Amino acid sequence: MKWVSVGEAREMPRPEIVLGFRSLCLVKVADDDAWYMGSLYEDGSIDCWTAYDDLQEALRGL
Repeated sequence: MKWVSVGEAREMPRPEIVLGFRSLCLVKVADDDAWYMGSLYEDGSIDCWTAYDDLQEALRGL
C-alpha cells in the first residue's frame, strides 16, 4: 500500500481492513486508530490521501 501526501509517496504497514467502494476505499492499519480514504486500483494497489479519526467520519467523507 502506498500513502500519497503532498506529492511524495511512502510505504505504509499492511492494512488490517480494506473496505472497497468501486474505485474508492477506506483503510484501517493495525497500529493506527485512524481510517484512511484512497483510490483502489484494479491491480490491488491503494493510494491514500485523507485520514479520518473514526469510521463514521470516514464514511461521511465518501
